[in-house]
Amino acid sequence: MLRYTLLRVLGAIPTLLLVVVLAFLMVHAAPGGPFDDERVLPVDVAANIQAAYHLDEPLPAQFARYLSGLLHGDLGPSYRYRDYTVAELIRSGFPLSLRLGVLAMALALLVGISSGIVAALRQGSMLDRMVMFFAVTGISIPVFVVAPLLVLLFAVNLQWLPAGWSGASGAAKYILPVITLALPQIAYIARLTRASMIDVLGTDFIRTARAQGLGTKVIIRVHAFKPAIMPVLSYLGPAIAAILTGSVVVEEVFGIPGLGQFFVRGALNRDYTLVLGIVIFYATLIIALNLAVDLLYGVIDPRVRQR
Repeated sequence: MLRYTLLRVLGAIPTLLLVVVLAFLMVHAAPGGPFDDERVLPVDVAANIQAAYHLDEPLPAQFARYLSGLLHGDLGPSYRYRDYTVAELIRSGFPLSLRLGVLAMALALLVGISSGIVAALRQGSMLDRMVMFFAVTGISIPVFVVAPLLVLLFAVNLQWLPAGWSGASGAAKYILPVITLALPQIAYIARLTRASMIDVLGTDFIRTARAQGLGTKVIIRVHAFKPAIMPVLSYLGPAIAAILTGSVVVEEVFGIPGLGQFFVRGALNRDYTLVLGIVIFYATLIIALNLAVDLLYGVIDPRVRQR
């Protein structure tokens, strides 16, 4: 298991380096610069600003300088948020984004696994068809469509929940953003759980358990749940990545001051270091979480450890 973990960690380094290179090139390929605005600066002032931030250097030299700082844990200063470093902005915005992501993931697992098990036990029934219908609908509709629809229904028409983050208080302001983030993952997890549970319930050891007189609840809890949940564990890595990327849209729609809003503002303002810092931070987080999921998979399934 230790060798497997070390290989996974070492294999993540080239992936992260590739993300850094591609993100750096794509950000600098965008037209304009971080200090281009409606007011035209004098030539000497613009040149001094470019020199102060080393933007007048060739692109390879800029990348070497940035990579050197990155290896020392320095993500650089923000070009648009004065007197703030990128690390400080990430520290201020990430706790809120993390809270939203954890709540959305917990809701997706709870509802998705439960509905998938119920659909598998009622295979072919009206309940099964309804669960699969909502699952397909949740997969088909993107987050940027779901968020305004939920706001229109529950905040504008029914006036049950706040439409945005600003001015709202208490737990009610989390409900719509968390549901918006969780809905697509509920759909995927429900479909995976249903298909896996149907396969497991048709195996010989489940038939043997039934022949011994065990009830359905005991069979599901003791014998079927663990093998049926394996595909869901495999999907946790992509699910977490989808929630992190989806939070960019959700935070912008609901006005949540998290990392997603910083990323959008940085992209619009061509804040190179802020966009790069958030991309690298998210990439590192996703790689670490995928590694954690792989290790959890190995803990549950001994065959992975043996391989």
